[in-house]
Amino acid sequence: MSASSPLGVYISVPFCRAKCSFCNFASGVASSERIAGYVQTLCAEIDAAPTIAARLGAELPRVVDTVYFGGGTPSLLMPQQMQAIFAALRRSFQVREDAEMTMEAAPGQISDEALEEAMRLGVNRISLGVQSFVDRESAAVGRTHTGASCLAEIARLRAAGISDVGVDLIAGLPYQTAESWRESLETAVGAGLTHLSVYMLEVDEDSRLGLEVLAGGVRYHAHGVPSDEVSAALYEQACEFLADTEFRQYEISNFARVGWQSRHNRKYWQRAPYLGFGLDAHSMLESEGPGPRAQGPEGAVRFANVDELRDYGAETWGGNVVRVGADEAFEESVFLGLRLSEGVDVAALRERFGNTRVSACEADVRDMVEGGLMESGDGRWRLTLRGRMVSSEVFGRLLETRVAVEI
Repeated sequence: MSASSPLGVYISVPFCRAKCSFCNFASGVASSERIAGYVQTLCAEIDAAPTIAARLGAELPRVVDTVYFGGGTPSLLMPQQMQAIFAALRRSFQVREDAEMTMEAAPGQISDEALEEAMRLGVNRISLGVQSFVDRESAAVGRTHTGASCLAEIARLRAAGISDVGVDLIAGLPYQTAESWRESLETAVGAGLTHLSVYMLEVDEDSRLGLEVLAGGVRYHAHGVPSDEVSAALYEQACEFLADTEFRQYEISNFARVGWQSRHNRKYWQRAPYLGFGLDAHSMLESEGPGPRAQGPEGAVRFANVDELRDYGAETWGGNVVRVGADEAFEESVFLGLRLSEGVDVAALRERFGNTRVSACEADVRDMVEGGLMESGDGRWRLTLRGRMVSSEVFGRLLETRVAVEI
């Protein structure tokens, strides 16, 4: 990570036409008045970015080469609201002409007018929240689209001039089987997409569906949710199926045709600087001055906004601060780097963090190579397909070993 690296910017637009039963994000339905007020506050936060960074002792790159509008459903913004956000961005930052600019959208929920304005402002990449091309599965979680309408939307976007179109799919939706999952995968591959994200359904108390599954209930079609073992098998099926297509897996959950990887998402895994604005947005910037950086060359500041809309405002910007020293930076470099299919460059780790930290992990890496969870070759550590399935356990073991050596 270097302060000279271009910045990635994430814009949170936490509003939806309807909240899906599986959603555990800080998003929901809101009135037009509340959305308008949020956009005004969001623009004020963007204007305040230099002040926030200075207060936190963080270096703020002014050149931006990726912008990602996430949510929620950012495509529901009015054209004038998009204009206001882009104007704020360009007041505080130099957005490169070749910047990758992504907007998330739900199929059927980006009007011709909104699409035209987004493209005029520089949006050149659309990520569609499809989740499934199988109508029964989509309906079960509250999605209003059909497989046919999703394909029509993809064709419409491409005809409008958006060449970079990706979709999200979820493994583990209610009533999903290996056969129906293959149908979604085959449809996605044949749809002319550039990017595909595959996530496993998260069953937790932060979503209505997850809470019902944990309670053993039947609302929201919870009784139709496959077991964890089946969901894991569906993810493995996706990895194996896509390996025989033009899509290449470059991260645990992400696949792309050659030349179409998400530049913005790679910033997270490569520990490049990024700045988030809006509800529940997260940031990481390099530390400036002798403070945290005295702990090592990789000192950084991580911070995050609140996740309750009623609390979002100037008094909460740049909160939840975590100072990252060399030890924490090493840990992040390992577990974030292992998420990438290319893995971790071991020599680069030694050069940046010293031999002691790397050596503390090597015995466990050898054990996990023997156990089929990792690969070690060409000077890199990588996860195998089986290792990706239990990546949290792999990361935890490596971290546990390092802490034990320190003690």
